[in-house]
Amino acid sequence: MIEALGLAKDFNGFEAVSDVTLSVAPGELVVLLGPNGAGKTTTVRMLAAILKPTRGRAIVAGYDVAERPETVRREIGLLTEFPGLYDRMTAMDYLDFFGAIQGMARSARRARAEELLRRFDIWEARRLRLGDFSKGMRQKVALVRALLHDPPVLLLDEPTSAMDPASARLVRECLADLREAGRTLFVCTHNLTEAEILADRIAIIRMGRIVALDTPHNLRRQLLGPPLMEVRLNGPDDGLVPSLEGLVTVVEQGTNWFRYHTDEPEQTNPQVLAHLVARGAEVVTLSEIFPSLEEIYLQIVSSGDEALSETAALLQRRAGRAR
Repeated sequence: MIEALGLAKDFNGFEAVSDVTLSVAPGELVVLLGPNGAGKTTTVRMLAAILKPTRGRAIVAGYDVAERPETVRREIGLLTEFPGLYDRMTAMDYLDFFGAIQGMARSARRARAEELLRRFDIWEARRLRLGDFSKGMRQKVALVRALLHDPPVLLLDEPTSAMDPASARLVRECLADLREAGRTLFVCTHNLTEAEILADRIAIIRMGRIVALDTPHNLRRQLLGPPLMEVRLNGPDDGLVPSLEGLVTVVEQGTNWFRYHTDEPEQTNPQVLAHLVARGAEVVTLSEIFPSLEEIYLQIVSSGDEALSETAALLQRRAGRAR
């Protein structure tokens, strides 16, 4: 539903996006992460047919963004970084206006607006002017506007920005439901916890290029090595750790716990447990320690330019093989 091939955008000699290549399948939710100025918003605007690419090509919902921009705009739901509401209009009139622009019948757009306003818990404020809404309420109205015509593709820039935790949870649940219904979602966010909860795959952009693109699970494995296992004991280890030499290499340890890496947990973990139990140890837990997405993200965006170039080149080679 979304395919970008070598997408680039220059602004009077400044290259905001230099080479974005990615694809998003129907029913997939891809999160785009990156530091400020990395090119996230420019990428979204090109995919939304608001900005024309300087180089490269993008196909959204089956249409070329440069050749069929009006059609692309009808097929997407867009939430921009600064949505820009009409402050003198009421919420209901505002949504009715945009529903009409999308060609929806009056009864259909009124019913859909009511459904979404109720879902996001702002139905009671439907007759208030948007200028009187809080930042979180305004963000909800902007999201309702993007969902109003039930588009097959959603491009969302910081969808839970300025929302309280309860409202943000409502939005996350709605996005998960949309994905289950087969909608395609491309989401920009700075909220790493949210990205980890929602994403089927995560794309990380730095200096206008995609430098990582994979599932959260695979990113951990590729960048942070084999799984890290932790054993917790009921009491001090009493010299048990040295006895594991030759079986595993312990990388961290405390009074009653230790950690080790293994490429084959299905084989290694039972051996470690049997070894400990045979020596009288009381094992409380043996579990995998999952590095946070923040660790992965910071490792990628803080990498040197040489490492960045190597990563980008690898991704380009993979994209070429896929094509």
